[in-house]
Amino acid sequence: MKRILVIEDDRFIREPLLELLEIEGFSVLGAENGKIGVEQAQEHLPDLILCDVTMPQLDGYEVLKALRQDTATAAIPFIFLTARGAKTDFRHGMALGADDYLTKPCDAKELLTAINSRFTKQAVLVEQSQQQLESLRSSIALSLPHELRTPLNGILGLAEVIIDDYKNIERQEILELTQGIHSAAERLYRLIQNFLLYSELEITARDDERLALLRSGETRIPAALIMAVATAIAKQEGREADLHLDLQDTKIQISDLKLKKVLEELIGNAFKFSAAGTPIHLSARIVDEGLRLTITDRGRGMTAEQLASLGAYMQFERKFYEQQGSGLGFAIAKRLIELHGGDITIDSIPEQQTTVQITFPGCQS
Repeated sequence: MKRILVIEDDRFIREPLLELLEIEGFSVLGAENGKIGVEQAQEHLPDLILCDVTMPQLDGYEVLKALRQDTATAAIPFIFLTARGAKTDFRHGMALGADDYLTKPCDAKELLTAINSRFTKQAVLVEQSQQQLESLRSSIALSLPHELRTPLNGILGLAEVIIDDYKNIERQEILELTQGIHSAAERLYRLIQNFLLYSELEITARDDERLALLRSGETRIPAALIMAVATAIAKQEGREADLHLDLQDTKIQISDLKLKKVLEELIGNAFKFSAAGTPIHLSARIVDEGLRLTITDRGRGMTAEQLASLGAYMQFERKFYEQQGSGLGFAIAKRLIELHGGDITIDSIPEQQTTVQITFPGCQS
């Protein structure tokens, strides 16, 4: 049974409303002023709140502000029911995050339609969230165990070779086997670190203090860091001649460490998914918002469906291309950009070109 909280200081309005809603099959709560209404909402966590605007203690706008600032009540559907019907009042209420704004007098049919509409919308949002959660669970269940097992099997297999036949193995072969163990261990370590970082970012997204701390970092000379990361990756891939840089510079709102992570993942992908001998272009331009970085490669590209489905633990056409990695790195880079108030877009033409454009917010001072 859905529970509705009615916050209304006029008992001649509040009591008939409660009676109507009870007849319609809702569980009801009443509050005679804004202060009590906030307390009731925080204690009982109703499924929906009907609230007047002009009230003692706290007015309706203050009630809504208080509830939206509390993570426990922030998502509760909220409908203003008030005699204040001016457009400015309506705009103010909706700007604060109200789900609907009804003016008195309001007949029972209009009120119930608004309530049921909110519940229907809420059910759709819950269903979408569940689908996304199930998709993530499925991706983790299918991909993560494989990603963990692959390097771990390499470590165990190579170590067993050394243990079983160490007396007969040449020094050079032992070196090669231990290098293989080290390489697989590094891959496993990176995967675990990425998994932990992605989990940390999802927690940060829901914690205002953590988010404020994350956004307090800055990079004073991003062009130097972009050049260093891109050059290191190009050298590692043996493709220094493929790298083309055109970089402007301005201070941006992301720490050196987090920017480095974003660059490693996105520039790394540009090299990973394009052939040697094809160019990788990086340009950085100062814009009103801050700094816009564009990464363009001439690789295999992605279809519109693949672009729409980009997410954690996803890698397209893995069996065909035999690429290692879960796609978690891209998800981390995207999340870092978004949490810093930035923006990322991807345009791609299959078998021709992919362009990733990132806008990093500039520092205010």
